[in-house]
Amino acid sequence: MTSALNTRGAGFMTLAMAAFAIEDVFFKSATQTVEVGPALLVFGALGLMLFAALSLKNGEAVLHPACLHRSQLIRSSFELVGRLFWALALAYAPLASTSAILQATPIVVTIGAIYVFKEVVGWRRWVAMLVGFAGVLIILRPGVESFELTSLFAVLGMLGFAGRDLATRASPPAMSMAQLGSLGFSVLVIAGFVLMAFEGGMPTAPTGLPLLKLAAASCVGVFAYGALTQAMRTGDVSFVTPFRYTRLVFALILAVTLFGERPDAWVLLGACVIVGAGLYSFLRGRARKQQP
Repeated sequence: MTSALNTRGAGFMTLAMAAFAIEDVFFKSATQTVEVGPALLVFGALGLMLFAALSLKNGEAVLHPACLHRSQLIRSSFELVGRLFWALALAYAPLASTSAILQATPIVVTIGAIYVFKEVVGWRRWVAMLVGFAGVLIILRPGVESFELTSLFAVLGMLGFAGRDLATRASPPAMSMAQLGSLGFSVLVIAGFVLMAFEGGMPTAPTGLPLLKLAAASCVGVFAYGALTQAMRTGDVSFVTPFRYTRLVFALILAVTLFGERPDAWVLLGACVIVGAGLYSFLRGRARKQQP
C-alpha cells in the first residue's frame, strides 16, 4: 500500500484515539454528578439512535441477522463485561491509570490468539507479554499503601475488551460499520440496566448539563468509531495499529488539565512498560509474518 494511504490511515487512527479519549472525559465528567447505571443507559441509548439513523439512511437494517450468530453473542457478552467495568473505572478510578491499563489489551489479545486460534508465538514475544503484565502490576501496586481497589475495574474492563476483540476475528464479515455500532451501543444499554439493578434505589435520570455531556460523549464516540473503521480500511494494519497507543497520550493530557490528576512516577513507568512491550510484540509478530 502506498505511503500516502498509510499516512492517511495513521491520521484517522490518531483522530479516533483522540476522540475516544474525549468521549471518556465527557462520560467521567457526567458521572461525577449522576449514578453510573443511568448514565451508561442514556449514553448507550443515544449512541444506538445515532447508529440506527445512519443505518436507515443507508437503507439497511439497524440490526443485522448475524447479531444472533454464535460468535456475535460471544462478542456481545465480552463487550458487556468490558463496557460495564470500563464505565465503573471511568467513574471511580483516575483517568490516567485507567487509560494506561487499557493499553494492555493487545497483549491479552495476543495471548488469547495463541490458545483460541493456535497462533505460534516465539519466546521473545512471550517475554514482551510478561513484561507488559509487569507494567500493569507497576500501575496497580497490589499490596502497598498506594494500591487503589477501583483500578481493578479497569483491569476487568480491559479483559472484557480483549475478549471482544478476539471474538470479532471470528465474526461474520457481512455486518456494516453502523450495524456493528448499533450492536455495541445496544450492549451499553443492557450494561446500564445491569448496573442500576446493583446500585439499588430509584435511579435518577440525567438532566441538564450531565445529559448534555452524555449526548456529547455519544456523538464523539460515534465519530471515533467511524474514524477507527476508516483507519483500518485505509492503511496497512501493520502500519496503522501502533498509532492506537496515542490514546494514552491524549488521556494523560486531559487527565492532568481537566481533572487535576497528577500521575506519579510509577504510573508513568508502568504506562511506558506496557506500551513498549506492546509495540515490541506487535512489531516482532509483523517481522515474523514477513519472513519467507
